[in-house]
Amino acid sequence: MTATTPKLKHEVKDLSLAPQGKQRIEWAGREMPVLRQIRDRFGEEKPLAGIRLVACCHVTTETAHLAIALKAAGADALLIASNPLSTQDDVAACLVAEYGIPVFAMKGEDNETYNRHVQIALDHRPNIIIDDGSDVVATLIQERQHQISDLIGTTEETTTGIVRLRAMFKDGVLTFPAVNVNDADTKHFFDNRYGTGQSTLDGIIRATNVLLAGKTVVVVGYGWCGKGTAMRAKGMGANVIVTEIDPTKAIEAVMDGFRVMPMAEAAPLGDLFITVTGNKHVIRVEHFDVMKDGAMVCNSGHFDIEIDLKGLGAKATEVRQARNFTQEYRLQNGKSVVVLGEGRLINLAAAEGHPSAVMDMSFANQALACEYLVKNKGKLEPGLHSIPVEVDKEIARLKLQAMGISIDTLTPDQVEYINSWTAGT
Repeated sequence: MTATTPKLKHEVKDLSLAPQGKQRIEWAGREMPVLRQIRDRFGEEKPLAGIRLVACCHVTTETAHLAIALKAAGADALLIASNPLSTQDDVAACLVAEYGIPVFAMKGEDNETYNRHVQIALDHRPNIIIDDGSDVVATLIQERQHQISDLIGTTEETTTGIVRLRAMFKDGVLTFPAVNVNDADTKHFFDNRYGTGQSTLDGIIRATNVLLAGKTVVVVGYGWCGKGTAMRAKGMGANVIVTEIDPTKAIEAVMDGFRVMPMAEAAPLGDLFITVTGNKHVIRVEHFDVMKDGAMVCNSGHFDIEIDLKGLGAKATEVRQARNFTQEYRLQNGKSVVVLGEGRLINLAAAEGHPSAVMDMSFANQALACEYLVKNKGKLEPGLHSIPVEVDKEIARLKLQAMGISIDTLTPDQVEYINSWTAGT
């Protein structure tokens, strides 16, 4: 940990890592053309001038480009980690040393440090909060009601965070606008599906070096993240089972070619279990009891509560570190269960998170959502708001343009036809 400097307050592991971080940030930027265009416009227009902004995100090379764009827009921005194992220490150092952005994040920080960083973020008295799981917003509502008057609004890009925001609104405590970045088409269709699908398997393979071909992989949850994970596991030769609670999603999984069954039936069959539900204890003690010896479990949902690790720990006679990000729990029945990444996001704990090409669109949504909140200050009702369709479409257009791909446009006759009710067959 570095000491606080007179010039810029920060708390990162080692500022000497900054050159390595800069090199990696620049590499990620090669595949983030949409955010680069937004940053260039922000640099000219300064739409966030005078805005105090807090971002609670995974501190990765891709997030660095969002932070740099927000600073270019004129924001007084501060960055903290949204997960104890997702911080890339060289990136955090670079943002402080090279870009002058206050960062409070270290890979492996304990819960006490994480909570202290949330308090530091709120000490910044933010006008806008970019949240990843809604911890900062929840803490603001629970502990700092007097600061809500400072807030223009918040943005949220995770399914878990959106669930929490909806619960807040239902309870009458979400008294300010929140932009639902997660449900933008250019976010969840790509980030959740292709990003999570690839990066989850990347993290698993880095942690274990296991061959997925021929393994039985149980994907717990068939939302967009689950769809991507199941699709990529199948593509690598795994036999994929899906567990679900939603009948419509279960039918979809069946028609996508996967076996669907309850977790109680899947537990004895799986070699590898991946949770992507956003819910609590979807793998529990009764499931561990019937798993194969050496079965591996991991999580790619936002919080580390999807797997009942306390229950597993209570049943274990021994816990040992088998290799990096890999813990083996020896059970009383003589079998072992292997937990990857301490039950935290395996794609960020053991790997580098989503590829920059998909985060380009996700963070373009975040940047434009902040601009939208400022432009509409005082006009938006409390509660969740979708990204405007025209913004979503513009991000997709810019992405296609950067990829060198053209698409058709409607002819005047087609425009007239789809806007008319009198033309029939």
